Amino acid sequence: MTAESATTQPAAARPAIRVEGLGKRFKDLVALDGVDFAVPPGTVFGLLGPNGAGKTTTIRILTTIVRPSAGRAEVLGTDVVARPAAVRRLIGLAGQYAAVDPNLTARENLRLIGRLTQLPRHRRDPRAADLLARFDLAAAADRPVRTYSGGMRRRLDVAAALVPEPPVLFLDEPTTGLDPQSRTALWELIRELVAEGTTVLLTTQYLEEADRLAQRVAVLAEGRVVADDTPHNLKARLGTTVLELGMGEDPRAARAAALLTDRLRQRPERDGALLRLPSPDGSLLLMDVLHALEAERLTPRTIAVRESSLDDVYLALTGHRTDDRAPDPGTTLEGPPS
Repeated sequence: MTAESATTQPAAARPAIRVEGLGKRFKDLVALDGVDFAVPPGTVFGLLGPNGAGKTTTIRILTTIVRPSAGRAEVLGTDVVARPAAVRRLIGLAGQYAAVDPNLTARENLRLIGRLTQLPRHRRDPRAADLLARFDLAAAADRPVRTYSGGMRRRLDVAAALVPEPPVLFLDEPTTGLDPQSRTALWELIRELVAEGTTVLLTTQYLEEADRLAQRVAVLAEGRVVADDTPHNLKARLGTTVLELGMGEDPRAARAAALLTDRLRQRPERDGALLRLPSPDGSLLLMDVLHALEAERLTPRTIAVRESSLDDVYLALTGHRTDDRAPDPGTTLEGPPS
């Protein structure tokens, strides 16, 4: 599909973001390898995966910071390579690290962003005041940002991305490092933005975050999309709960894993002396597991039943846990365009 045909499509029929065969190579390292997904307008789309999966590289391409090595990407029908300046007028970006000046006040930061994004002079002060109130920063609006807490800085960073009222907002791991209260507050702000029509592409390592916010998510592994579905369906692939058995010693865990594989026709994941089994019904699985183990005098030392997590989903899809991966090369190997 050509850029001309994309821009003539009815807005209702066109995704807010379209990615087709996207690839990015940093010298000998392949960061993205044929990524495809589409984001409907007025929704939250989550990119899931651990560090090194390609999430930040994807964001940097979509926001015109780096150029792809292959494939194409569009924002509201506008090609990110052919028309980068036009794309920048359509988007807001809050990256992993705060882009605001710590020596300026919050109000001064938002005014500056308004000037840089060519917001009309008469709208800069009202827009800054509106965002400061909305993000619960009005009381601290005239304090230097260096005096802010981590949660306050993160809210200000998202507010800065919204100064020009972009129809598409990119949030790269926006809640990493935040306390639970700050994270919940930011989730609520994201919901409000989407209710008003903003399209949000969110990268995160937390399935809980995507589950609460995103209508659809894509799971990235080593630069490829290994799943693209709703959060509910992703968790349902391996069961809504996970049974964890602490066997105390590696040899006992090995014997228990072999026994359960034979008796239940389900191979547990083994992490040293810890066994994990996904299940759609944790209580029934627990009874079957305990009966099988007690018969061989392999009673677990500890037992836990919990909801599925991103690690569980990612492990089932890729064979790796989220903490096995290296940092995303998109954050370190190539800087902003000159």
